[in-house]
Amino acid sequence: MAKRLAFAFGLTVAIGVAIVAYAAVTMKGLGANADELASNRMVKITRFTDLKDNFQTIGRYARNIVINNDPAFVEGEKKKIAELRAKNTEILAKLDKTITLPRAQELYKVIIENRRPYNAALDRAIEMAVKGDKAAAGAYLIGDVRTLQNVVFKAVDDSCDLQQEIADELANSAVETAAFSVVLMSGLALLMAVIGGAVGWRLARSLRLSLGAEPGILSEAVAKVANGDLSQPLVAAPGDTSSVLANVARMQSSLSSVVSNVRMNSESVATASAQIAQGNHDLSQRTEEQASALQQTAATMEQLNSTVRNNADSAKQANQLAQGASTVALQGGEVVGKVVSTMQDISSSSRKIGDIIGVIDGIAFQTNILALNAAVEAARAGEQGRGFAVVASEVRSLAQRSAEAAKEIKTLIGRSVEQVEQGTMLVDQAGKTMGEIVGSIQRVSDIVAEIASASFEQSSGIGQVGEAVSQMDQVTQQNAALVEESAAAAESLKGQAQQLVQAVAVFRLSHDVSAGSSYVANSAASAPVVERRGPDRAKNVTRPAFKTKPVAASKPAAEETRSASAAARTGTDDWDSF
Repeated sequence: MAKRLAFAFGLTVAIGVAIVAYAAVTMKGLGANADELASNRMVKITRFTDLKDNFQTIGRYARNIVINNDPAFVEGEKKKIAELRAKNTEILAKLDKTITLPRAQELYKVIIENRRPYNAALDRAIEMAVKGDKAAAGAYLIGDVRTLQNVVFKAVDDSCDLQQEIADELANSAVETAAFSVVLMSGLALLMAVIGGAVGWRLARSLRLSLGAEPGILSEAVAKVANGDLSQPLVAAPGDTSSVLANVARMQSSLSSVVSNVRMNSESVATASAQIAQGNHDLSQRTEEQASALQQTAATMEQLNSTVRNNADSAKQANQLAQGASTVALQGGEVVGKVVSTMQDISSSSRKIGDIIGVIDGIAFQTNILALNAAVEAARAGEQGRGFAVVASEVRSLAQRSAEAAKEIKTLIGRSVEQVEQGTMLVDQAGKTMGEIVGSIQRVSDIVAEIASASFEQSSGIGQVGEAVSQMDQVTQQNAALVEESAAAAESLKGQAQQLVQAVAVFRLSHDVSAGSSYVANSAASAPVVERRGPDRAKNVTRPAFKTKPVAASKPAAEETRSASAAARTGTDDWDSF
């Protein structure tokens, strides 16, 4: 198409250039002919005419001299003849410079050759008339002078006719050239008009087919699409698949589909971001409560650790007392009374130890429950709680061992109390049973040593539990910070989603739902705080957090947001109860 249009335009331009060039050449030729006609031929015709008129006037002056006897008049006529001859000489000199044609040169030669004899004969006739021989002068004029005059006049007339003929030829040639030029240029102009009209029609038709509609209609449709108005679908002509209007219609359809999908997704994102923000807000509050509960638990474990250390000190002191009692028993019966008092002290201490062991048993039971709950929560946490699940399992195993040791110690303490009571009853028979008492005290010393060892192990285990609780406290504080960051990110996502909804609301679709979108966004933004705590969940038991790896704090915000969102969707993410 572009090549054909270029060829058509080029041909039109070539015809126009040809017309202009031909007109220029023709005008130049006509100008040359006109110049030749005006400045050469007509000038020569005028000169030859003047020359003939001068010759005729000279002849008339000569006849006047012949017929007039007035000397003054004769002299005047002679002067006039002399002036006209001078003019003829000047005219012939000018003609001599401009005559170039052979025929004109021949005639000019005849004029020059016969002019002198003609002037001489005429002078002779004048002279005869001046002398008074009028009759002879008249006869001479009619005879010889007229013969020479006829030759000169004929040469002048022939020269004038020749120049006139040449001028006529130039004029006729100019007329013919002008007529032919008019016809030719008219034809070329008509051809150029036809080609230009055809090119214009072809171009208009091609543009109409390429655009698919009038430029004003297409511009209005594109302006509506540019302004976001997609409510009025564009309709192309049947079978039109490649015009600008058809492509704009497809673009409008695609853009309408994209805007509709973006609008729906932005509304969903706005609603989800609002729910995430609300869930993060609830999670932040529960995380703070969890951190407070863990601080209390850490304080309690610190007190328990102090109690166990005191128990270990007491067991160590009991061991020393048992060793002292064994030494005293070896010294003899004189210290039996002291032994009785010591045995009573031992009985009292044993009861206290039994109480302490009961407390240790209860602590082990509570620790076992806490470890069980921690294992359950670690299992619920999945991959992130795997490390803490291992710690919880170890704590539970240690708690079970502590419980078994406590039970065994309690049993042994019970036996020791029974033996001490029997020793008190049989203290009067100390002399008989001194050996048995020494053995019993030795066994008591061993048992107390075992109690001290178990108390030390229990103190170490409780210390580990306290350390784990401290780590959970730190992790919970980190989680609280991450929850705050997640809440801020959720708020930012909420704002961006609302901005996206507002940005998409600029477009108007055929099934416009912008009002509903604003309503959804506003409803999501103003959603009330929802209590996610289950109705039957306990509220007086502290739920421990998970022990996370050190790299968990530096995970991308996107994973933290997804984790928080997943927790928010469970509906049972109460961190204050289990």
